[in-house]
Amino acid sequence: MSGYKGKKPSNSAVALRYNPDKDYTPIVVASGHGHVAEKIINLADENGVPVYRDDSATALLTMLNVGQGIPPDLYQLVAGIYVQVMRIAKDNGSNNL
Repeated sequence: MSGYKGKKPSNSAVALRYNPDKDYTPIVVASGHGHVAEKIINLADENGVPVYRDDSATALLTMLNVGQGIPPDLYQLVAGIYVQVMRIAKDNGSNNL
């Protein structure tokens, strides 16, 4: 389910959750480097959750704490990621958003 296949795996990963009924903004639910990042990506892949790979975005998002909402200055970045994830999900026939 990963986007940008063939690209070397990143050593960082962030998982976001957004439930408009509960959350004002997307929330960081997991974040890590190295082995933890691999685990986050593997869990997403195993569960059919689309993965979007962007080292620049990951570098910014890993600065946030787990449980923290996305700050306004990153809204545009996260909206762009969401659009790409929706495309990946559509291309792969996934309903796991």
